Amino acid sequence: MEEGSEILQLYEIQYSDLLLLSSSSSSCSHYQEKMIMENLGPTGPGLLAITNVPDASLLRRKLLPLARKLALLSPDDRKRILRDHNLGSDVPLKNPDRNVSSFAMQLKYAQGTEAIESKPSDGVGSHLNLENETMGRISDIEADVFDNLENMFKALGLCMMEIGLCLARICDTAIGGNELEQSLLESCAAKGRLIHYHSMVDSLVLRESGPKKGSSKRNANNHARSKENLLKGANLDTNGNEVRLCEIHPNLWQQWHYDYGIFTLLTDPMFLLSSHRTTVKSEFSNSSGQECASPSGHSYLQVFHPNKNKVLMVKASPESFIVQVGESADILSKGKLRSTLHCVRRPARFENLSRETFVVFLQPAWSKTFSISDYPMEHYNPSVHHLEQAEEHYFADQDQNALTQEIQKIVPPLSARLKDGMTFAEFSRETTKQYYGSSGLQSNK
Repeated sequence: MEEGSEILQLYEIQYSDLLLLSSSSSSCSHYQEKMIMENLGPTGPGLLAITNVPDASLLRRKLLPLARKLALLSPDDRKRILRDHNLGSDVPLKNPDRNVSSFAMQLKYAQGTEAIESKPSDGVGSHLNLENETMGRISDIEADVFDNLENMFKALGLCMMEIGLCLARICDTAIGGNELEQSLLESCAAKGRLIHYHSMVDSLVLRESGPKKGSSKRNANNHARSKENLLKGANLDTNGNEVRLCEIHPNLWQQWHYDYGIFTLLTDPMFLLSSHRTTVKSEFSNSSGQECASPSGHSYLQVFHPNKNKVLMVKASPESFIVQVGESADILSKGKLRSTLHCVRRPARFENLSRETFVVFLQPAWSKTFSISDYPMEHYNPSVHHLEQAEEHYFADQDQNALTQEIQKIVPPLSARLKDGMTFAEFSRETTKQYYGSSGLQSNK
């Protein structure tokens, strides 16, 4: 499906225009506001891109390669680096079968630039010596490779939070009221994640460097099976068993899902090409992946466009920020904004290619109460609506109809997760349970 996927070139708005549009004294044309709502609204894809953000290019280029470096460190070394920079993780980093490594931090709206400058520094990139670094075991790394990790994380995260607030203000103006902006401010914080999507080579390295249990013969068999599954592009559960939740698209870094916050902001991803080696020693001694262009010229972020009943591959300008609508924005806007069903694909035939990105999740306060009065039924229970549309197009595109039904099998509908009067905390817990709990649709059972 990858080669035949239709490309979605995102609507772009310059950062300077975004600031003007969000200003209370703005006298700008309403055209851009109209285009924002068309792209984020019920007939659009639920995404757009922000371009020409000051300093974002430098921050992105310095921060994103650190995701892979952190992922391939030994557990003890990584734990120390994360502790020193006030970072944690929301994925089981001890699991050598993971496809993704994520490094997270809570970012507070009140921090501002003062928080970024809390540690002595000569500038964002002044302590980085990336050109001369040698990546290996932590004792072999130049001492300053991670020096500015926390500062850069906060700087890029707070910049993206500002963009989210500006966009919320613009959407509130179009919708009426100030529900979105106020909900973001009441939350006081957002979650930032620096994410490394493992290449197949990275995954093999982690398996080989992980703890060995059981007989050597069984370990050898498991390793051979893991390598075979990886080279086939299979998703693996925590036991190394092959999982095919979506038979039409098994080769995914991240399965189909909705984000349940208000907005998700992502950097345009960076792709790194590592040396094609499969032994622990050689890989760790030469693991500073080289940046390369996307093999197909797009982001490998895929979205399902409900109005078109199509899967689209997202393409954005280099070094732009991508903005996605989450389910909370959909609910709070009474359907004036449309949440984005999406996944992340692995590039086919590139087993030594990894994907790096930085993401900020903007969400309402945990105590925020949701009401479903006046909420569109086709958003609340989209499966019926989507199936009706799929039936209309069935004979024109049977493959697409089959994909639509496969996606619905692994994505719990909003109607099963949201009840009138629920708080955001209750909604997020129920959503996580129905996706990934012991009996969830995407559990490793």
